[in-house]
Amino acid sequence: MLKKVDSGILFMLGSALISALNGAIAKILSEDMSAMEIVFFRNMIGIVLILMTLKHTPPKLTGGKFHLLFTRGFFGFSAMILFFYTITTIPLGEAITLNKTSPLFVSILAYYLLHEHLSKRTLFALFIGFLGIILITKPFDMQISYEHLLGILGGFFAAAAYTTIKKIKDIYDSRVIVLSFVVVGTLLPAVLFSIAPFVEVPKAISFLFPEFIVPQSLTLWLIIAFMAVISTLSQWLLTKAYSASNLSIVGVISYTNIPFAIGFGWMLGDAFPDSLTFSGIGLIVLGGILVGLKK
Repeated sequence: MLKKVDSGILFMLGSALISALNGAIAKILSEDMSAMEIVFFRNMIGIVLILMTLKHTPPKLTGGKFHLLFTRGFFGFSAMILFFYTITTIPLGEAITLNKTSPLFVSILAYYLLHEHLSKRTLFALFIGFLGIILITKPFDMQISYEHLLGILGGFFAAAAYTTIKKIKDIYDSRVIVLSFVVVGTLLPAVLFSIAPFVEVPKAISFLFPEFIVPQSLTLWLIIAFMAVISTLSQWLLTKAYSASNLSIVGVISYTNIPFAIGFGWMLGDAFPDSLTFSGIGLIVLGGILVGLKK
């Protein structure tokens, strides 16, 4: 059991690191592209990458619940567009922090939908991780806006996607699960792009119907391609993590992408973390250690 939990923790740590890097790249791209375009091109390239791996090594699991596969893709797309949109409208640290409400939603969904037991230590670890986030983000200085609420909603959709993974991990290859995510994340933006010129929507949801503009710069294409590669890798690691371990355990470990993001932000010119931030990082690490101990 310990070996199985450890593998899930390692997969999630890798996913968290790449996810933080992915957020930083999306922030850079947002200066020249809409959030929907970033999602579209990132997933389109991801399809090619996943299909290449499937051609090299065909999946062995039989599948059989296509509706759940599509549901995972839809939830994943919803979480991604909301996440990328908040990155383009509020500071990167705040956007990533709001997205990290997903482990809290995961614990609730896993309890009610999958009937997973939440031990006292797991609950305490979740509390420790949440307290660490509070210290890092200093929420009393953060103004709650419509964009912040969308960030929290994105966290809920991410949790729903992760919970769906748990339901289909034994019938679908992890690469097929990721493929469902990138396919839906390509087709739905394409549909929204195609109808955007013909509809008038409220400003609150106008980010879902942007004008489609093909990037003209080679540099942009190279950044998009790099982002697609690491994002697809992150999704594969995340899928493996949630397939290997208890949802609440890997949910707590996923908090580590916040200190990773702080590091990337500092390298991009953000202020160096203060003592409260370092205390929050310590609590997040402590939460991860607690859930990784043998029961």
